[in-house]
Amino acid sequence: MIAALRSEYRKIVTTRTWWVLLLAMLAYMSFLAATFAFAMTQGGAMGGPGTQGLGHSPTSAISVYTIAVAFGYVFPVIVGALSVTGEFRHQTITPTLLAEPRRTTLVGAKLLAAVPVGVLYGVLGTAAGVGVGAGVLALTDHATYLDDPEVLVAVGRSVLALAVWAVVGVGLGLAMPNQVAVIVVVLAFTQFVEPILRFALAFVADGALAGVGAYLPGAAGEAITGSSFYSQMGAGELLAWWQGLLVLVGYALVFAALGRVTTLRRDIT
Repeated sequence: MIAALRSEYRKIVTTRTWWVLLLAMLAYMSFLAATFAFAMTQGGAMGGPGTQGLGHSPTSAISVYTIAVAFGYVFPVIVGALSVTGEFRHQTITPTLLAEPRRTTLVGAKLLAAVPVGVLYGVLGTAAGVGVGAGVLALTDHATYLDDPEVLVAVGRSVLALAVWAVVGVGLGLAMPNQVAVIVVVLAFTQFVEPILRFALAFVADGALAGVGAYLPGAAGEAITGSSFYSQMGAGELLAWWQGLLVLVGYALVFAALGRVTTLRRDIT
């Protein structure tokens, strides 16, 4: 298992894909954190008439500092998915299985190898949101709340959520080994389908179905931090942080199990 884990980790970090996507994530998160922090600190901006603005609420500050969990989780997901689909695209899966014929062990190694990469994405992606967001708040004479224990805990959990998202990506890659298909599905679902679905569920039947939206993967990831830009905009309530963690890990394990009994069950040549 140790040898397989070491091998799978090297496959991820010896390509350019992981750091190119990481740089893209940092640029995107910095832009979003600056934009949302500035917009929401203005009188009533994005917060409704009469609101004091983002800088006067620790919960709202958390939404900016953990912006990577709301909008940037697509990057660790894609990195995780590509670590699997790349093997099928370039036919390196054959020598991989020759070196480690125990397919369940291989699945476990791929899932675990994504954890340190996900942690790196979590640390740097969250740092971008905190650094830029707090800088904008300070420049606009608003409190940053970086000395608030609730905010610091949420920032730490942001790293945890993004690390789990990388593992979810591996599970998706196992369940859907076609590289183009998995990228299209990930982008479409995370950027369009789920956000629309969460708002729709929050308003259908006077919110009677809003609880269903809390179990969607993106909402579960945000629940880990305890705050969400989407929920503040009316997209429904979140689960408790530990419930969100269990749900998100559950998605990763279900996808991986599905890939084990489909993709990795048949003969590969």
